[in-house]
Amino acid sequence: MKNIRILGIDPGYAIVGFGVLEYDGVSFTPLEYGAVLTDAGTPFPERLRAIHEDIEFIFDKFRPDCMAIERLYFTTNQKTAIDVAQARGVTVLSAAKRGVPVSEYTPLQVKQSVVGYGKAEKRQVMEMTRQILKLAQIPKPDDAADALAIAICHGHSIRWS
Repeated sequence: MKNIRILGIDPGYAIVGFGVLEYDGVSFTPLEYGAVLTDAGTPFPERLRAIHEDIEFIFDKFRPDCMAIERLYFTTNQKTAIDVAQARGVTVLSAAKRGVPVSEYTPLQVKQSVVGYGKAEKRQVMEMTRQILKLAQIPKPDDAADALAIAICHGHSIRWS
């Protein structure tokens, strides 16, 4: 089977982490990772537009075969959750426009896949992500490391024929 290109997304509206990996069924090769940033003082619709444009650029540049994104879970701050959901929506829209399949993973699933323990600490997940990808340092910002972990989780869930 051919290599699969995975775009991992850690959704947000101030910071959207992303990571692009190539996976051959055995090992991962990081192609790019980083974060889409929006300024707090920017009107929210403009923040959504900026996120959408940057994610569109990433899709056009890397042409992923699939996208993996963290499933939202609601915390006590519902306004934040709603804003993150809207930002997540413009990201998913970029995949949908291209017919790119989207898979969702909970933080528990990501931790289980990357570390082997669903209650792993964030630092453990980041260090295992670094090791799996054979990187010299833990990716920065943390949101990029999270996006790479989500992409690794997806790679581990692919059924090869």
